Amino acid sequence: MNPNVRPESMERITTLAQANAFIEEQVKLVREQVGDKKVLLALSGGVDSSVVAALLIRAIGKQLVCVHVNHGLMRKGESEQVIEVFGKALDANLIYVDATDRFLDLLAGVSDPEKKRKIIGGEFIKVFDEEAAKLEGIDFLAQGTIYPDILESIKAAESGKPVKSHHNVGGLPEDMKMELVEPVKLLFKDEVRVVGEALGLPHGMVYRQPFPGPGLGVRCLGAITRDRLHALREADAILREEFDNAGLAGKVWQYFIAIPDVKSVGVRNEMRYEGWPAIIRAVNTTDAMSATIEEIPYALLHKITDRITHEVEGINRVLYDLTPKPIGTIEWE
Repeated sequence: MNPNVRPESMERITTLAQANAFIEEQVKLVREQVGDKKVLLALSGGVDSSVVAALLIRAIGKQLVCVHVNHGLMRKGESEQVIEVFGKALDANLIYVDATDRFLDLLAGVSDPEKKRKIIGGEFIKVFDEEAAKLEGIDFLAQGTIYPDILESIKAAESGKPVKSHHNVGGLPEDMKMELVEPVKLLFKDEVRVVGEALGLPHGMVYRQPFPGPGLGVRCLGAITRDRLHALREADAILREEFDNAGLAGKVWQYFIAIPDVKSVGVRNEMRYEGWPAIIRAVNTTDAMSATIEEIPYALLHKITDRITHEVEGINRVLYDLTPKPIGTIEWE
């Protein structure tokens, strides 16, 4: 049986009873796999890695070492929040690594989405290898890989090409020394949330909006520049703030801004003003394999547009993406 393929007989996890049975089984498997060794976890603060952290803490306690890497592609204030929540609330062994310049220097001039994902994934592993070298007995790398990541990375489409590579699947180097621990890799996103609830994680953490491993790197479309990345981070913060104020945070599964490497002519202060377009994407889904578009009230769209175009330097247009999945993917890259 292929360990990366979900058995057809595997029931979907929809109840706490099913989640508790899954947790009990995974705790046993993790203990058998890890023994008395230490595990290094890529802790982004997202739902998947948070659930893996809680599960591994239950299984092996302080043998787990969590590493949060700030690759410069996080949302506004996110790394600070990760340190606060996971360093204290989960009482995890947390190591914080600020590798902003390291990642952005490597990504300079790289426009191909797959190359960006592989660079980010490969550099993540290098960072973890370096952190592991500073510790004793680190033989395992834990990841919050879920089943849609695997499907989209290895399932060939009719053209013979994958939909996209995920950094935790397609970007792993062949010579990686650590063995992988991926307890939720056969679960869909909705199942991961049920498991998170069963583990006792806070509701806000379990239903936290999904954020891709490459972060804003796949939303700063094309070659990443620091000024466009800064504009993206600020515009995204405005979008999230206004969705929160409008009561949409718990209604819309995922919403974000993407900014392409394209400029158009605008007018500011009665003068020519060239800027980027900010593209709003808001979708609903249960398993991330398909998604529908959330219909946002025009009044809210106008307010968001007004704020972004007046408060964020470098942006002169706001667009709204109406494409479902399929034909589009949830992320633009």
